[in-house]
Amino acid sequence: MTRSRWRPAHIPDLFGKTIVVTGANSGIGLEAVKLFVANGAEVIMACRNTAKAEAAAEQVKILTPQASLTVLPLDLADLESVKTFVATLKQRINKLDVLLNNAGVMAPPLQRTKEGFEMQFGTNHLGHFALTGPLLSLLEAAPAPRIVQISSLAHRGGKILWGNLNAEKRYSRWSFYCQSKLANLIFAKDLHRRLQKCGSSIQVMAAHPGYSATHLQDTVPGGGVFNWLLAQPAEMGCLPGVMAATSDNVTSGGYYGPDGKVFELRGYPAPAFARKITDNVGLAEKLWDESERLTGVRYLSA
Repeated sequence: MTRSRWRPAHIPDLFGKTIVVTGANSGIGLEAVKLFVANGAEVIMACRNTAKAEAAAEQVKILTPQASLTVLPLDLADLESVKTFVATLKQRINKLDVLLNNAGVMAPPLQRTKEGFEMQFGTNHLGHFALTGPLLSLLEAAPAPRIVQISSLAHRGGKILWGNLNAEKRYSRWSFYCQSKLANLIFAKDLHRRLQKCGSSIQVMAAHPGYSATHLQDTVPGGGVFNWLLAQPAEMGCLPGVMAATSDNVTSGGYYGPDGKVFELRGYPAPAFARKITDNVGLAEKLWDESERLTGVRYLSA
């Protein structure tokens, strides 16, 4: 792991930039919002629970009274909600500078999305896949657009469970969480390749927060104890994604996380370890085709 030289003070002036953050009402999403608006960006908080998001927005405005914040409903576990969000966003803005795909669920008991997908694969991967494609036109309209997909250290233990992709046969909360986070990283790298091939100006990066204390652990038995022992605060966990969204010293197709010596659990952001399987083009194409089939979303620019 490369030691980091990047700090929040290196965030440039973001005035005039519009940023969408999914899952922005708590955890690393909310901390990213605070940094974006403090540096002048207009931020759209895309959240399932709009009441919690409005309350979070008020907290942000206490810290940054001039903050430009909008809350829009988005439930990534409901593809109709994704379509409605996209339509609403296109009515409100004519360009999008950054899409930070941050929202996620971690290791709940077996649950399903509105369309019947396993909740973690359906929300963490398929929901963001369905959201990103229709927003490419808004991103192309920006001068230096970026997509940042939040993955996880858990991608290291992940497998794409062909034949049981949506827990049709069996379910293990951790296997499906790891699958969803591996899918996130494969998707980001594949989207980078596809956009680069068609000459797009959109950069695509992935990032992970290390082990950060957030509400993600609420569904995990003993999660609070592990937070106390191992986790870094969400204020630190958001930094890899923020760096990927704003720094000139990142590379499209790159993956960023904490620079800590022990499994990248803690620290400031730097290039992160990604398994070789995340660069397997054949696997990526198979996942892409299946994601299109399941969501019904076709990417016009990729």
